[in-house]
Amino acid sequence: PVAAPSANLSGSPSPTTAEHCINDLWGRVDAIVDGGACSVGLESTVLSLAGERPVLLRPGAVTPQMLRPFLPDLQLHEAITHKLREGQTAASPGMKYKHYAPKAHVVILRGPFQRYAQYVNNHAGAGVAALCYEGEEAALHVRALPCGREGDPSSQAQRLFDALRSLDAMGIHTAYARCPEKQGVGLAVYNRLLRAAAFEMIDV
Repeated sequence: PVAAPSANLSGSPSPTTAEHCINDLWGRVDAIVDGGACSVGLESTVLSLAGERPVLLRPGAVTPQMLRPFLPDLQLHEAITHKLREGQTAASPGMKYKHYAPKAHVVILRGPFQRYAQYVNNHAGAGVAALCYEGEEAALHVRALPCGREGDPSSQAQRLFDALRSLDAMGIHTAYARCPEKQGVGLAVYNRLLRAAAFEMIDV
């Protein structure tokens, strides 16, 4: 086993391919080993057993539903879906107000696709992009980056960070993201996207 920090610059979207690591770290490390693209696409689940009850600090591919048969009194830390309270210390990586963020301004739009598309198209312009799901690109009047398939959070997890990195490579200044479902691995996708957007969300 190897215990090591994530291979990314602090605060930026995590790498899911060797190419991402090269872009971030070339010249800062002695070598980069290409083991292929990450199959999960998101960082690990972080669980605290330091208190009277187990607490999920950061969701990942190991979901609360998987843990509860073994930890029936599992609690979800409020910072998974909300900002840390003033003066509250981050107990795990990824709990900060803004994290996993590209340089582009990310805004989450919560609502059905038709209203999402209408909002995006009403705000179309140079430097605007959409983080959508596969098959939705044709309805959008901006550059569209699919982040997996709707209803398939595992595919969303695998594609999210690559899409966030692509925004900056394309020179995008504002990206409107579809709001993921908060079930299973979708909770982890929602958690990462929420911080990439610095908690900026609009109901449409």
